Amino acid sequence: MNTANLQLEGLYLAMAAINEILVRKGILTGEEIDIALRRAEANATGDNHIIEDMSPANRDAVCFPIRFLQLANNNGSGRDMPSFSELTKMVGQTKQPYNDQM
Repeated sequence: MNTANLQLEGLYLAMAAINEILVRKGILTGEEIDIALRRAEANATGDNHIIEDMSPANRDAVCFPIRFLQLANNNGSGRDMPSFSELTKMVGQTKQPYNDQM
């Protein structure tokens, strides 16, 4: 596996843990984090460069960290965080086709 991929895996898990602490300390709610991540995904998928120049697989790659953190946010509250592989599998199972794929 590419070392950069391993570094990103660690970064995603670290961000998920930080988000969990922010919620636990009452700094942000899970809903606020979810809204911020939804906005980030909307910005990413609404960018003309992504829509026109990228394949659906590359768009999925851009959106993967956002979707990963959304699922971690929605599945980790108060209980053990699912593993990286479990969250990755959920990202794949819950992704919807893009408008230009329908």
